[in-house]
Amino acid sequence: MTTGPRDVAQIRLDNALLLFDEFVHATIKHPDAATLRGLEGRFAERLQIQPSYWSQIKGRSRQIGERLARQFEQLCKKPSGWMDQPHGSIAAAAPTAPPDDSQRNVPQDDDERFIVGLVLTYYRRHPQRARTRLLDLLSEVLTPAPAAPTKPGAPPPPEDDGRDLWNKTQAAVKPLKPKR
Repeated sequence: MTTGPRDVAQIRLDNALLLFDEFVHATIKHPDAATLRGLEGRFAERLQIQPSYWSQIKGRSRQIGERLARQFEQLCKKPSGWMDQPHGSIAAAAPTAPPDDSQRNVPQDDDERFIVGLVLTYYRRHPQRARTRLLDLLSEVLTPAPAAPTKPGAPPPPEDDGRDLWNKTQAAVKPLKPKR
């Protein structure tokens, strides 16, 4: 069975992210968001590419070509062709396999890891304040509004599309610099 160029590009991206995860785990025990940003530059150096190029690869605006895939394999001490084969990524999992409950609450991508890292950093610096503020914020978003009783024959209330919450959030945000 031949694999199309898009499939190979996705496999190579998954494997590059797997290499980065291996690099992170080999370098530090408990990464936080700030440490991860620094490690990305060091990982790019290890691969002998610019950090901005690594960022473009992660952001899917650049693909890993044949030559670069072989470079990754050589510098990460992987056998030739390793980047073109699925290795323990989400794409390699059988589509009919039930989701693993132990992985349900684990961040699945860079954005989720970044947010979790930020929250953990905030919590570790100010545990009580973080707990209070995060619970307030989450209760606002996760608690459903009580249903208003409707009169018989009255039209149903309009659906909440989130605009009210967005307007409240905007009103609470202050500008970084005062206006002149």
